[in-house]
Amino acid sequence: MLRLGMLGEMPRRGLSLTFGKLIRKYRLTLNLSQEALAEKAEVHPTYIGLLERGLRTPGLDVAHRIAKALGRNLSEIIAEAE
Repeated sequence: MLRLGMLGEMPRRGLSLTFGKLIRKYRLTLNLSQEALAEKAEVHPTYIGLLERGLRTPGLDVAHRIAKALGRNLSEIIAEAE
């Protein structure tokens, strides 16, 4: 039986979850709040929380903006997530 996540969504696993955990790790390393990262990446603060919990998977443009806001290359984050 599948358990539904927040807002009736299916929980994500694998690369999306790992990517989100890395975003959180890098954000905390920089002592950034979710709100501060969201502002730098031009996304809604709620989105960062959903992403970090693996409930959202960003498109390439958004992932690139988040990586840039963290001072990282998107390719490095993806490679580490794999």
